[in-house]
Amino acid sequence: MAGKSVPHFHNEPGVPAIAVGAKEFMCIGALPPFDHPHVFLDMGADNEIICQYCSTLYRYQPSLGAGAADPAECVWHDDSAAVAA
Repeated sequence: MAGKSVPHFHNEPGVPAIAVGAKEFMCIGALPPFDHPHVFLDMGADNEIICQYCSTLYRYQPSLGAGAADPAECVWHDDSAAVAA
């Protein structure tokens, strides 16, 4: 079973902006079961993007790892996939 290659982030804490180490990722809004549709965001040549569902501002910070965020609690790990395996 392949691991999740696209990082997923959420804004459950309600912070004004989240720094991420990837320019391509998924935003889930809040933690399940209150998440919005998981949308793929691609910054392209830009260094920030706003999620069209939850209005979270994401800023690219290259010093972070691809799956990392600041605040770190905004990284979503789908633990249900590990349980199902």
